[in-house]
Amino acid sequence: MPTTRINCPNCRQPILAEIEQLFDVGADPTAKQKLVSGVSNLIQCPNCGYQGNLATPIIYHDPDKELLLTFFPPEVGLQRNDQERLIGTLINQIVNRLPQEKRKAYLLTPQTMLTMQGMIERILEADGITHEMIQAQQAKLALLQRLMKATGEARLEIARTEDQQIDAEFFTLLSRLAESAVAAGDRNSAQVLADLQKEILPQTTFGRQIQEQTREVEAAVASLQEIGEGLTREKLLDLVIKAPNDTRLSALVSLARMGMDYTFFQTLSERIDRARGDGRTRLIELRERLLELTRQVDQQMEARAGQASQLLNKIMEAEDISEATAQILPAVDDFFLRELNTRMEAARKQGDLEKIGKIQKVVQVVQEATKEPPEIALIEELLDAPDEGARHKLLEAHRQDITPELLDTMTNILAQTENSQEKELSDQLKAVHRQLLRFSMEMKFKG
Repeated sequence: MPTTRINCPNCRQPILAEIEQLFDVGADPTAKQKLVSGVSNLIQCPNCGYQGNLATPIIYHDPDKELLLTFFPPEVGLQRNDQERLIGTLINQIVNRLPQEKRKAYLLTPQTMLTMQGMIERILEADGITHEMIQAQQAKLALLQRLMKATGEARLEIARTEDQQIDAEFFTLLSRLAESAVAAGDRNSAQVLADLQKEILPQTTFGRQIQEQTREVEAAVASLQEIGEGLTREKLLDLVIKAPNDTRLSALVSLARMGMDYTFFQTLSERIDRARGDGRTRLIELRERLLELTRQVDQQMEARAGQASQLLNKIMEAEDISEATAQILPAVDDFFLRELNTRMEAARKQGDLEKIGKIQKVVQVVQEATKEPPEIALIEELLDAPDEGARHKLLEAHRQDITPELLDTMTNILAQTENSQEKELSDQLKAVHRQLLRFSMEMKFKG
């Protein structure tokens, strides 16, 4: 996103801002979310404290829906000729990215939107979202923006007052905004959103439910880890029977579904046969609940596997495999990677060299995108070092890698774990951070 010098709309002092005018879903899968959520073109003046969205011309493009929209804020005051010149330049960028078969007539007749709200509604309308649904989303977005601007007790009071509005959809919106900010490299906005979520979770009914669910999932993970490699179906069944609530039970099913097979349920049935009275009734009810939960997990896994298969089909049919893969990287998960491996094995057995070549292109893009940044790799080495002396030797060996980016990454990691319950890890990170800063300063003085 280009950085531009502009005048603050409030105090007219010059400031730097990241301005984005072209939102092309074909080139950036997060473009739609960034535009409709209102996180794009946000400015904050260090002089007067003004914060808001900058009025700027916007071009929106979605090739799959053949949608090309333009919006010119009246306050910008661009003449017709200037508007056409800007549109022409940005549309040329769009066309140059498209393969020949996707360059269609709609690109010659962009739809002019009179308001930003009208543009957002048109985008959402193409996704089958009704006006009522848009209004509800807008209300949650407005609430989110109020919370972002407020601080301290004022923020907490808003959260308590708007308790009913802060539901699953609200937290989903908040998470998507944070993901978009991270994808756009906007660390400040991502941190503000993360801090906001941390503050309002304990203040709202739904937030407390999320916290309770998180605690139960963590407890389920801990109980499985405690058994470790000695986990058997009998021990898993004991954990299930002792689960204190349905949330813990659901977490255990999600985490250990592979162990809940025919033999597992046969063992449970044998215990039912031996039980008497209320204990027998409880085990029968437990079996029915487990069957329901495992069915739900299986359906979810089948659905995600099907989505991964469809996504890979779309990539394999694309003219530019590498470009198509790059566009869907945010959607790459374990199911996609599993489907990729399955397709590769099948292609090798069939000796289908063309398909193998296509799949290898997908693999190369995914591997490059998921490759661990060098800063993270060095930080992990420093954390694994047994003492300060060993860390110093590592720093000496990596003098050329002690960059501002490394220091920024270390600072961000430390900030994220500041309130972590893992005190040992937190203390270790602080020790590494202090030594890294000290070494960096020594390098500067020697330089």
